[in-house]
Amino acid sequence: MKFIGVIPARWQSTRFPGKMLAPIAGKPLIQWVAERASRSRLLSEVIVATDHQPVADCVAAFVAADKRLRGRVRAAMTKPDHPSGTDRVAEVARKIPCDIVVNIQGDEPLVQPAMIDHLARALARDRDAVMATLAKAATVEELDNPNVVKLIVNRQGRAIYFSRHAIPYLRDAAKEAADERHRRFRFLKHPGMYAYRRDFLLKLVKLPPSPLELAERLEQLRVIENGYAIKVVETTIESFGVDAPADVARVEALIKEQ
Repeated sequence: MKFIGVIPARWQSTRFPGKMLAPIAGKPLIQWVAERASRSRLLSEVIVATDHQPVADCVAAFVAADKRLRGRVRAAMTKPDHPSGTDRVAEVARKIPCDIVVNIQGDEPLVQPAMIDHLARALARDRDAVMATLAKAATVEELDNPNVVKLIVNRQGRAIYFSRHAIPYLRDAAKEAADERHRRFRFLKHPGMYAYRRDFLLKLVKLPPSPLELAERLEQLRVIENGYAIKVVETTIESFGVDAPADVARVEALIKEQ
């Protein structure tokens, strides 16, 4: 079975334009992500999918400077008008014969190779699931934050629903403060990494946006609403995304701690 990793690296960002090349502890953001992803034991290669030539040039430069990355990491130019990172990943995957594609977020420089392998392996083992994703225990502070996506999972480890709202709704504690609701129920959040069976990924991007997807602005709901199974893998590993310039200092501090 062949696994590949694709890092969608769109140049434009509403909150942080050009962040893929933003320097973090002496290296561009995209280099941190690609280097860490390349340490995966399962991925045969890692492709940075970008719509900006300077990002591709940056990837070529740091790969040329590190022999450990040669043959493991490369860049691929993609169309500039993709509506989502998933569509960008699919454009790359369409040209590469493989079984499973891992979509690795390009703005998470602390991504752990073990997370990638755990996710890809779980999908490979679950023959009835078409994709897999991660879940992690949500904190009190994240419970009512609409930017932190929550999910609920059934006893077979499949996603039931994703929402920007705290789910499930605790009827008997609906008026309680977040810390009390958090004490009563173990809420899960969605870190955002995905693994897809290649054939399904190419089918997914051709499906029209679904009503639930449009309501929550969450693309993964298109999968559930069309009747497909998403395997959920719980992790205790914390990652951190660079969404705004202010996040750079926090990430640098975390890198120094590690």
